[in-house]
Order: sequence, then C-alpha cells, then structure tokens
Amino acid sequence: MQPQDPLVLSCILLSFCYTIAKEITPPTPRVQLSFRELKASNTAHFLNFLLNSTDYRILLKDEDHDRMYVGSKDYILSLDLQDINREPLIIHWPAKQQRIDECVLSGKDINGECGNFIRLIQPWNRTHLYACGTGAYNPVCTYINRGRKAQDYVFYLDPDRVESGKGKCAYDPKLDSVSALVNEELYSGVYIDFMGTDAAVFRAMGKQAAMRTDQYNSRWLNDPAFVHVQLIPDSLERNDDKLYFFFREKSTDSPHSPTVYSRIGRVCLNDDGGHCCLVNKWSTFLKARLICSVPGADGIETHFDELQDVFIQQTQDNKNPVIYAVFSASGSVFKGSAVCVYSMADIRMVFNGPFAHKEGPNYQWMPYTGKIPYPRPGTCPGGTFTPSMKSTKDYPDEVINFMRTHPVMYNPVYPVHRQPLLVRTNVHYRFTTIAVDQVDASDGRYEVLFLGTDQGTVQKVIVLPKDDLETEELILEEVEVFKVPSSIRSMKISSKRQQLYVSSVSGVTHLALHRCDVYGEACADCCLARDPYCAWDGKTCSRYSASSKRYAEGRSRRQDVRHGNPMRQCRGYNSNANKNGMDAAQYGVEGSSAFLECQARSPQAAIKWILQKDNSERKKELRSEGRFLKTEQGLLIRSLQLSDTGVYHCTATENNFKHTVMRVRLHVLSAEAVTAALLHPETPAALASHPAGPPGAYDDLVQLLSQPEMGLINQYCQGYWRPSGSAHSDAKDLQDQKRARNRRNHPPTEELQT
Repeated sequence: MQPQDPLVLSCILLSFCYTIAKEITPPTPRVQLSFRELKASNTAHFLNFLLNSTDYRILLKDEDHDRMYVGSKDYILSLDLQDINREPLIIHWPAKQQRIDECVLSGKDINGECGNFIRLIQPWNRTHLYACGTGAYNPVCTYINRGRKAQDYVFYLDPDRVESGKGKCAYDPKLDSVSALVNEELYSGVYIDFMGTDAAVFRAMGKQAAMRTDQYNSRWLNDPAFVHVQLIPDSLERNDDKLYFFFREKSTDSPHSPTVYSRIGRVCLNDDGGHCCLVNKWSTFLKARLICSVPGADGIETHFDELQDVFIQQTQDNKNPVIYAVFSASGSVFKGSAVCVYSMADIRMVFNGPFAHKEGPNYQWMPYTGKIPYPRPGTCPGGTFTPSMKSTKDYPDEVINFMRTHPVMYNPVYPVHRQPLLVRTNVHYRFTTIAVDQVDASDGRYEVLFLGTDQGTVQKVIVLPKDDLETEELILEEVEVFKVPSSIRSMKISSKRQQLYVSSVSGVTHLALHRCDVYGEACADCCLARDPYCAWDGKTCSRYSASSKRYAEGRSRRQDVRHGNPMRQCRGYNSNANKNGMDAAQYGVEGSSAFLECQARSPQAAIKWILQKDNSERKKELRSEGRFLKTEQGLLIRSLQLSDTGVYHCTATENNFKHTVMRVRLHVLSAEAVTAALLHPETPAALASHPAGPPGAYDDLVQLLSQPEMGLINQYCQGYWRPSGSAHSDAKDLQDQKRARNRRNHPPTEELQT
C-alpha cells in the first residue's frame, strides 16, 4: 500500500488529530460568572420588555444617535446604547396574513419560517434607515424614519415606500445573508430564489446596473453560507475600491478533500460587467481559500474549515485593517474551534498571485502558467493600473472569458505566523462570534477578544507575546449572558461606552467590558489578573484610564499586563493581602475528621499547605498522603491526632509570586475529655485543666457547656467527634464538616451568638 493511499492518509490524520486534541488544553478562566452572579454584579442589562418574538440579531450600532438597531421576527427595535430597557422604540412589521397563509400552504413552518424575520438594517441617510425582512418567504424592504437627532425620538416605517426585497434579503430565515450599503447601492451575499438554490453576490439599487455572480456556476459559488462583507480600499484612488465577501462553501474537488472551504472573495465597486460575455455579471469577481490550521509533524495539518464569524479591526491605515476570523472543525474526528488573524498584505499577495487552473490527465488544480491577458483579470477600471479604461465593458473579450473560467486563486491565504491565535479542543462548546476591542494599558496597547459560544457564554481573552514568536493566552473572564443558554448570534462593542452588546434567539443583553472588583480586594490579585481594563488605585481594583494615570492621592496606578508581577507593582500593599482570612481558629476532636477550607482566587494558582507546630519554628509541607487529603476546596485531615494541633498555612503561588491566603490555628481536643463533658455536663470546669490539650484549648467548649441549652453541644460537636474505628467515607466526612461549619456560622439561638 502506497503512502499516498487515502486510507493511510486518513489514519495518519486521525492519529494526529487526537494528538492535537490531547495536547492543546485551554486555560481555565480566571473568573467565571453564572447568569445570576452577572445579574447581581449590576454590570449588565437584560432586555426585559416582553415581545411575542424570537431570533434577535444586532444589525446596526449607531453611536451618533446613541441607538442600537435590532431585528427579530416581526419587530424592529431601537434601543438606547446606555440602557437597552430605557425608552425602547419598537416597530411591529409582520407579514401580511395572506402571505403567511400562502407560506403555510407551501409546507413551511408557521412559527420558524412564515414570519417577517428582519435580516437587513443599513443607514440610508442622516434621517432614514433601509430595512429588509424575509416577509414569510416573500422578501420585502422599506425605509425607516429615525429622525435627525437622538432627541427627536422618532422611529416609524414609511408605508408608501415598501418594495421587493429579492436580491437583497433571503426568502428562508435559516439562510444567512450579508449586505453593505455603499453610495446608495446595496451589495448583498444572498440566496435569491424561493427554493434556496440560487446563491449570488448581488448589487441592486443605485445608478449602476444590477449585477450578480454567474448563475449556477459551481466554480464561482457552490452552496455558500455568507458570513461577512466589508469595503476595504486598495489605495488613495477611489476607483480601486473593492468589496470583500467572507463565506464558506462546499468543495467541488475529490471526495477525499475537505467537504467545506472557507473563502474570501472580492469585486470592484465600479464593475459594469462584460460587453458580450458576462453581461450584468461581475467581471472582477475572484475568490481565495482561507486557511486556519494547526501545523503538525510530516507536513500534516489539522484544519478548522468552517468559517463562523469575522471581525475587521480598523487601524490608523484604513487600507490595512486586521482581520480576525472564527473557525470550527467540520470533520468527525474531533470537535474544536480556532481564531486566526490575517493581514491585508497577505490577502493582496494571494490575489496578485497565480490563478488556479485544472489540467492534466487527472484534471487536478494547478497554477495557471499561460499568458495572462491585459489588463490583469480582477483589476478595477479607471484605477491605478488602468487609468485609460473607464468601464469593464471596455475590457477585451479575452479578459472577460478568462475571468469566467478562472475565478479562483491558486494560493491560499494563511494566517499571521501560519498558525491560529488560539485553539479550543476537548471542550463542550464552539465559538460562534467574535468582537475585538483595543485597550490602552500602562505598558502598551492590547487587543481584547470577546468570543461568543453556542452555549450562551462569552469569554474575554487576551493573547500576550512571549519570546521566539510564542504566545500566552489568558481567559480573563467567562460569563453566562442569558438566563436560558442559547447560541450567541451577534456581538457589537462600544469602546466609547465600555459596553458589549450580545444577541441570541431569546433576546439581547449588554454588559460592561470590565468587572475589576471581581478579581479580589488585594493589589496582588488585581495585578495577577493582568486585565488591561483594570489597575490597583491604592484601595481597590478599578477601571484603568490611560488619560488619568494618577488617582486622587497622587500615587501612580499599579498595572502590569505583560508580566503580572505583584512583587514590583504592589510594594507596600502585599502585606495587607487577604488580611481577613488570617489566624482563623478551628476545633477538632481526637479520632474525628477536620476540614480546613481554603480556595485561591485564581485557578492558575498552585495551593500548598504548610504545618507549623506550636512552640516550633519548623514548617512542614503537607501532601496528599496518609491521613491528609488535598482538595480544590481545602485540606481534609482524617482520624485527628493530638499532635495535629498547630498553625496551618494555606499558600498560593502564581507567576512566581507566593502569598499566604489563610492561616488556620487547629486545636485538637481529647476525645476522652469531650466524652466526659457530654456524659457529665454538670462539671464542665474540669475540662479547663485537662492535660490532653494546651492551656486555653477548651475555653470555647467550656463556654458552650456553661450554657443552659446543653443539647446544643451535640449539634456543635457533630462532625468533629466520632468514636475511632467508625467506617465513614471521606465524602461523608466532608459533608459533615460543611454542616458543622454552617451550624457554627448560623447558631440557632441568640445565646450561642455571644
């Protein structure tokens, strides 16, 4: 069997994929908040007015009007950016009943398909929006008056300007479409027929002729799913402007190739089509494959083939934005997600490279080596390289014919550094959306990624550079943003208001980009979090502002995102860290079990337990062996001995910084003395001088025994004293200890609280 055999390659790939899934372990979020905890933090607003609607999508953020425009089934919402529940403006725009009846008769579902699902909202001018919906499988569009200023409080449809939405909005609400309104011309990636078989990149409206991709030509588009569209200029010459489409589509290659390809395609804005061939069809349409893969041994790569979402991060040079893309794995070998970053320089290099051409006995894809006609196919008329040609109709027929048969570039577009920015495998979720915020910190500018999942959570992530092109990924936060978990559909960031807006099938939520106080009450906790939004101000962990690097007392704010070094940043504050947790007293009874509770604030911290016996300077590290069991919640000591009395130090080490989280002074009481006290409660004072414990060790017990409610002794001692030799499990010991702690923290009478 030859190495090129598809079965052998599949086995090698299978083995490698399992290796990748095993080796790439995602970091643990530093902070995890449930929906209830997020709500209690008062840093989020949830859409709380009731509509008989579903399938919410954030379609337009309008910071000039301080509004967010959201589309759902039969409704268009205009929400206040600062508080989405404050004075919402609502348009009810259902499909006509006759159209709904016809939709149902055609076999469609009345709830999930036969409604007017809003899929397009674009700014038309300073006072109006342009909106389109599926119209119960009969797409319609209209104009919305939103007023000139936010104070106008205007939001209504123009009933006299309703028009067909064919070529602008899909018939089927399950088929995603994308659109961009440029110079009053609407460019869309959309399915334009009732059956959902005719996909096109379409241009409608405006002064130029309607334009589309070649119909039913699988080389151009093959059952695509449109993800994003963006206008990106190529140069200072306006005629060079191109519109870039991001989508995924089915492969037309051999059955052994990936079933799905992720693509980036582009067209010139001033494309007029051909003169004899490609009339009213794009004559500048080109596409290339987007690669997002993990390099492996022997040249084998694990591919994440299905493009899910794209975020365009603008830079000071509008010709060279940074492109963030979310992918998922489409194979059955393993499930996972990845984020890849692309540069426009690499994308342009691919579009200026060789065209793909099928030739040879096996009809395989090869780089085209023949003569390239002039002007180069894909070049815009009247641009930098074709100043004398004012229209694509002036292009020679050989250019147009070449474009029709060679729309694909041979070279793929690889991500920066030829590897993903981050990868997720062996997890129960998949990334669906992405938004990126640029944050200025004291030691530089950072890109903070907000990643939505199909489980209704949002992860806040930063990826920090290290030596030799290596990176360090930190999940700062993971929050549940909806009461009922549902896949996140869209996200928008407002850096101006420091808010993140999230939508799903069930509704809309907006939450603050930062919750600095959840990291802890100490400078070390704030510094170790390495959140570029947060800094220590001398008293609390609070929002960092680059414009005000000094706080009221005149001392510099403490922040170290790159290294997170509390030793350098928190001098004078570390001694106060976790002060409230120091020198707690706890009692146990000889022969029973004791549980010393201690949890580090950070999942990245390594916990150690150190025992210091009374009247001794020596300290001993305790490990999980014998009678000692270390758990995530603390230390369990089984079958207590009198020699276990001492001070237990719970220490946490993170990023080479070690500090004491808690000190617990454990007193082990003699089982004989406690038994005598229970049997003879009339003589509790005798315990005070009992030789089995240090002086004062029984004071707490003596005080309890002096109370008239002697029956409470049994409640207090339950879980701390059990005759030796009793066969109880460790789990039962832990449960008893927790119940005992609850009884001590919440005594049943006022007398016990003294």
